[in-house]
Amino acid sequence: MKSQVKELASHLGIDRTIVDAAPTDGLWEDNRTDEDQLGASYEELEWAMEQHENGKTPADFSDREKDVFTTYMKHHTINKHKMLPIPICVIPQHLM
Repeated sequence: MKSQVKELASHLGIDRTIVDAAPTDGLWEDNRTDEDQLGASYEELEWAMEQHENGKTPADFSDREKDVFTTYMKHHTINKHKMLPIPICVIPQHLM
């Protein structure tokens, strides 16, 4: 998680300007951050990940929490294919 990366960077003595820099993918000329694009901070998204792992649903939360959780679930769902192994075709020996 991002918080763990920051903790490790601090432990290793990485310059604070690097550790605390706003995360950005660098794809936009207007300097928007990842958090601007996602609509939630990494801290909020880590919270949502934990809630999801604990089986929570949007109905369990109030306004901002519900928005963050819904944002996390949207991105989790559309990127799930990146987290699953690539399917492979195993040809039975007798067909070879």
